[in-house]
Amino acid sequence: MTDSTLAGSLDLDLTLNDSALESALTAARDRAVKEHWADRAIGRRDPSVWTEEEIVRRAIADRLGWLEAPFHFADETAELAAFGQAVKEEGFTAAVLGGMGGSSLAPALLSEVFGPTPTGIPVRVLDSTDPAAVAAVLDDLDPTATLFIVSTKSGTTAESLSFQAYQWANLEDALKGAGVGRPTQPGDFMAAITDPGKSLTSIPHHDQLREVFLNPPDVGGRYSALTYVGLVPGALMGLNLDAILERARAMVMTCGVDDPARNPGLSLGLVMGAFARAGRDKLTFVIDRELAAFGPWVEQLIAESTGKAPIRSADGRGVGVVPVDGEPLGKPESYGNDRVFVRITLAGSAGPAEAIGSDVEARLRALAAAGHPVVRIEVADKLDIGAEFVRWEVATALSGIVLGIDPFDQPNVEEAKANTRAVLASFEEGKETADGNDALPVADEAALTAALKAHLGKLAPNGYCSIQAYVAQTPARDAALTALRTTLRDGTHRATTVGYGPRFLHSTGQLHKGGAPIGWFLQLICEHPDDLEIPGKEYSFGQLIDAQAIGDARTIEDHKLPILRVNLGPDPDAGLATLGRVLAAAL
Repeated sequence: MTDSTLAGSLDLDLTLNDSALESALTAARDRAVKEHWADRAIGRRDPSVWTEEEIVRRAIADRLGWLEAPFHFADETAELAAFGQAVKEEGFTAAVLGGMGGSSLAPALLSEVFGPTPTGIPVRVLDSTDPAAVAAVLDDLDPTATLFIVSTKSGTTAESLSFQAYQWANLEDALKGAGVGRPTQPGDFMAAITDPGKSLTSIPHHDQLREVFLNPPDVGGRYSALTYVGLVPGALMGLNLDAILERARAMVMTCGVDDPARNPGLSLGLVMGAFARAGRDKLTFVIDRELAAFGPWVEQLIAESTGKAPIRSADGRGVGVVPVDGEPLGKPESYGNDRVFVRITLAGSAGPAEAIGSDVEARLRALAAAGHPVVRIEVADKLDIGAEFVRWEVATALSGIVLGIDPFDQPNVEEAKANTRAVLASFEEGKETADGNDALPVADEAALTAALKAHLGKLAPNGYCSIQAYVAQTPARDAALTALRTTLRDGTHRATTVGYGPRFLHSTGQLHKGGAPIGWFLQLICEHPDDLEIPGKEYSFGQLIDAQAIGDARTIEDHKLPILRVNLGPDPDAGLATLGRVLAAAL
């Protein structure tokens, strides 16, 4: 059946052939209408819609600024456009944004979906501490023709500040031979995006930077796409910020309506929350290639917002929606009964990404016939990204009411950071080696096969498999990891996710530790034959990413969840090929 209340002009259509799910959705819809969720949460910014607990209500009230962002920043677009134009006229040929999670994924989305216009410059995003990734982003650019942007809400994000320190040193070297009339200090080639007060003053050289953009402090990182976080890179690329914000404002207004039939954010949020509570908690995205970068952004938004214990939880057991992005589309027999499929299309698109497959529509029809819910959203054009940011933010926030959670906190994120700091201290004191002596070398195929067989026995019913790759991202590694997850999916009938470390620590990491305890983790590390020093630190980028991997593994173990660490060796591509062969044998 097609649920007519979710179809029509709102370009969201649900195909549903399950009476139990239909009943769950109807119950959630009736409650939302009776209790005026949309009007209270979106229209009136009333935190009591999520909870009656005063402490939590006050915390939520301080995190609703994202609803005002499309209106507030409408007054800033002319200044932003002038900034972007001035940067290009001064001879800058590229920009690099160094950030993590909420500070990097929206810029990466805009860069990949739009790219620079003729009036703009390209923007690269650096969000990996792997030394090979750092070198790949920065080392082929002229530092004196590159605007570096350090983006960090807190002002203390270790990765962002490490990137800044590395580029500052590059600039000091490059400026030693600067000619008369050229800027002579690195800050002239840097800007910052952060919050006011302590966040700003925590950034090294903050008073020497050519430009500082201060965001409203009541906007959380993962809800910050339509603040300076996304708008500054957009201005540098020459994007039409007015049009993007205009469509975002229209979506905010529409999402304040209590009728789910006329509210795209509420209708989607009800599907997410009601189906997750009914056991369909693996939200699987099938996205056209031109919008593929939307996947990592929405993955972070959903995972970090929903993966946690309910506000009133007797046992502290977590819940959550597991976003599944980039997994190839399989046949009905490949899946368990825990999926909801979301097909996002762009009008006039060339079709889905190659990894998904060209027969996507036929497969979706087969999946719907087998009882899997299929949600369809059509995006009219790329400028509607502004509206989609809002739709999914609203949907995620309102799904939190169904799940009984605070969708704006991230209570478990600090755990891995604390363990990372402890590991770095051990490195500096010589008490511990980078591999932690517990990562299996991929070259020992017999031991690895046995370990994988034992590890596969720890899969939870209706759980998910998470591959955590602490390596530099390349197209070849994307393909190898896609092959690995397909092997896992078809061999175990479990949902699979892939995250590059340490980026996912600021994204799906909250879900891994705080969500339902159903994760199964395969952590991949590698050696660093060409390591890079971090100026001002006693450790290198290679040691930092190794410490982050060890710290996260220990945090997962602290939560009594299964994790297996594998060292791919000095050649990650060869290591991934070996691992693929061994995993197939183990299954």
